[in-house]
Amino acid sequence: MLKQQLQQKLQQKLSPQQIQLIRLLELPAIELEERIKHELEENPALEEGGEPLDEFEAIEGEGDEGLTADSQEIDLGDYLTEDDIPDYKLKEFSERGERKEDIPFSVSESLNEYLLEQLGLRELPDKQMKIAEYIIGNIDDDGYLRRDLSSIADDLIFQAGQDVDEDEIEKILCVVQDFEPSGVGARDLRECLLLQLNKKEQTETILLAVSILKNYYGEFVRKHYDKIQRGLGIDEVTLKQVIHEITVLNPKPGTGWGSPLELAMSIVVPDFIVEAHNGELTLSMNNRDIPDMHINREYAEMFKDYSSNKANQTSEMREAVQFVKQKLDSAQWFIDAIRQRQETLQRTMETIILLQHDFFLTGDEATLRPMILKDVAERAGYDISTISRVSNSKYVQTNFGVYPLKYFFSESMQTDSGEEISTREVKKIMKEHIDGEDKRKPLTDEELTAILKQKGYVIARRTVAKYREQLDIPVARLRKEI
Repeated sequence: MLKQQLQQKLQQKLSPQQIQLIRLLELPAIELEERIKHELEENPALEEGGEPLDEFEAIEGEGDEGLTADSQEIDLGDYLTEDDIPDYKLKEFSERGERKEDIPFSVSESLNEYLLEQLGLRELPDKQMKIAEYIIGNIDDDGYLRRDLSSIADDLIFQAGQDVDEDEIEKILCVVQDFEPSGVGARDLRECLLLQLNKKEQTETILLAVSILKNYYGEFVRKHYDKIQRGLGIDEVTLKQVIHEITVLNPKPGTGWGSPLELAMSIVVPDFIVEAHNGELTLSMNNRDIPDMHINREYAEMFKDYSSNKANQTSEMREAVQFVKQKLDSAQWFIDAIRQRQETLQRTMETIILLQHDFFLTGDEATLRPMILKDVAERAGYDISTISRVSNSKYVQTNFGVYPLKYFFSESMQTDSGEEISTREVKKIMKEHIDGEDKRKPLTDEELTAILKQKGYVIARRTVAKYREQLDIPVARLRKEI
């Protein structure tokens, strides 16, 4: 038996314009530049540069019967007004005579290309050359070969028609491992370090380092130096020299050889510039790569011509009107979204400067106040989710360096005297004590907890461990040195 029910729901749906704005808010400067380029290429109704259009009167009249519901409200004034002037190029707090330019960079060849160049200098039979090329193609960005040889052998059979065994692949791998950078083609960290040591002059110290990696790797990783000393029969001074030879090796030989796209994306382009001068702060938006955008005049006039002749429109003409209107709508939405994005970013950054005023003047980390997303949202008048999107992947250039916006957010805690401080201050004290500790006997989390308690910061040991991990500092046992 069918049963009908009437149910009332309160549901919020985002419009296409709101979704577009949300996505634009999340983009860092470089990705925003690419997004604008893509929109300019895809939408002929949107153009870069040029002079803004004059204001046209809205077309009025009869003859809307043939248009769809979405296209009946056609107003040329929606597209051709003074709003087309790109006022998303927001003004600064104060005029600046000179803008700082980003440091120019050049993109070099990738690691894969560099290895193939070296392979071209070797005289190998065609079969071995194809194996070597396939091995190079499987080397990751760190310079490691993380696929096992049996899988590579299977791929060579099915994809390249080369029937080879693992021993033959191993021989060709040794050829690739002889290439620069030293350590490339290794299958794990130990092999990577050994490859680098084998290319050095084989002194007594280097031979001892090779012996440690081959026979005492577990003890070396766990820093059980006493066991290594007893096993090799060497004194502490010699062990220290050997450990130094290992620790100066490169654990990621592929670093610095990323693809051109990865290198470009890794460059930090600040979205904001905050400068302190004579006790005054000035904020500017880094809009250098955001072009002036306007509605295309030809498309607007085409829309005017189509719309003015409604009485005699054929179905093809009505479709053309609808198509042109969609493109004009899309162009106007995009211009408005960029404008609103810039306004949102500016107001958010102004609020952060207001809350962290002392830091932007002095650069002293100790002056950072506790600040969470809610604090900025309440003052800026936005939702917490909006502030979260703005602070994600955005950077600000100051007199003291370039910082991610997330750097300025931290939780608060109270001292034993009731004073509210930022957790960043506690982390700074922890780091100072760890940097100054006796590396032969590093401070444990319990000892750090006791030190903080003496200074008035009463926190649990597990909280100290959490802060230490957030600072990327290993446990005391792994910080031990000889």
